[in-house]
Amino acid sequence: MPERPFYQPGASSVEGLPLKLQMFHTQPLVMLKPHWHAQVEVNFIVRGSVHYLMNDHELALSAGEMCLFWGGLPHQMDDLTDDAIYAGAHLPLVHFFRLHLPADIRHRLMTGATLVTNATDQSDNDNFKRWNEYARSGDPAKAEHAVNELLLRLERVRFEPYRLVPGSVAGQGAGNPFDQQSSRNVGRMCDYIAENFLYDIDCVTIASAADIHPKYAMSLFKKSTGMTLNEYVNLLRLSYAQALLMHEDANVLRVAMDSGFGSLSAFNKSFRKLAGMSPSDFRRAGAR
Repeated sequence: MPERPFYQPGASSVEGLPLKLQMFHTQPLVMLKPHWHAQVEVNFIVRGSVHYLMNDHELALSAGEMCLFWGGLPHQMDDLTDDAIYAGAHLPLVHFFRLHLPADIRHRLMTGATLVTNATDQSDNDNFKRWNEYARSGDPAKAEHAVNELLLRLERVRFEPYRLVPGSVAGQGAGNPFDQQSSRNVGRMCDYIAENFLYDIDCVTIASAADIHPKYAMSLFKKSTGMTLNEYVNLLRLSYAQALLMHEDANVLRVAMDSGFGSLSAFNKSFRKLAGMSPSDFRRAGAR
């Protein structure tokens, strides 16, 4: 019996493109180890079932269920049925903060919870397939339309039964009122960081790009995402570095410099904190 194919991170995959919105409708692949990426992930199970190891919880989903989680924490699809098909998207934070979700849900997602709903129907099967086709069509208007429809679909979750794992709280979402101005400010900061994370940037330059005071910028970003501005910048850099390390000839020092870290020691410390291993060990594990 042939071995199952497995997922291999790379420069053209989600880890190497931390700022790109990607959609998919395909057969999932088993992950041999946890990965992370700087997007919020949407998974809709079209057929079969899958099993996830999240940062601090496990999750099994079957056909017709949909989940939403922050990909910046290590996670792994470690098992699935042979007939499994899933669809979804990787949403950069700038799109995530366009969502009209209750603030408590947004905060829980950014701090490690997974939102799960089975309030889906046949239209979701059809729509996820079409959104993927539009996103890959090469037509910017179609791609934008697909993103806007997907965001509206996700906003509908608040009107339907859902649960948050861990600490499952089922029911209709009420939450705090959506603060449009705060979300716009966070979006501006995310946009600036997305364009400049490989360069030497700090909270002052990031806040200036959003035309707000640095102390307010730091407080707002932390409150909205559960991360500091520096942690988010480092996450984008680490996502980029993760892909570079998958190359057989990867040099750890060069990867550190190319990923925007000012020193090898800073890179090693940040990488170990997120991945639980050194960049060298991660590279060797990927080469096996």
